[in-house]
Amino acid sequence: MNKTIAFRQMEIDDIDKIHEIESKSFATPWSKEAFYNELTKNRFALYTVIEHGREVAGYCGAWIIVDEVHITNIALLPDFRGMGLGEALMRKVMETARKMGVRTMTLEVRVSNDRAQSLYRKLGFQDGAIRKRYYTDNMEDALVMWVKL
Repeated sequence: MNKTIAFRQMEIDDIDKIHEIESKSFATPWSKEAFYNELTKNRFALYTVIEHGREVAGYCGAWIIVDEVHITNIALLPDFRGMGLGEALMRKVMETARKMGVRTMTLEVRVSNDRAQSLYRKLGFQDGAIRKRYYTDNMEDALVMWVKL
């Protein structure tokens, strides 16, 4: 990572780029409208963007409810994967949540996504329950993971 990375809150002007990242990352991407609603109507939403140089490389969405944060989605453009940006982004979101008084963070991850699970375990996440047939594109199970902040 020889270029500067920076974090900031997602803005409405980011939606096209975020939707591009979402579409390149997930079989069933969220719509632009869903992101618009998250940014304008969901008082629990916290969306963080990571920039590499001056380019939006990825984002992380979360819902903060009382003292728990739930990661809704996290993704990077394919060209920025394997550079440590996903870990940096998760660490930033965890730090932000801690400063807001959040005590626990949870997320779901595909049971087949060993790479993501490895990152989450590195960050202190533990395995929780299995959500059967959670992913609608192929009915794959999700592993719920959690960490105390």
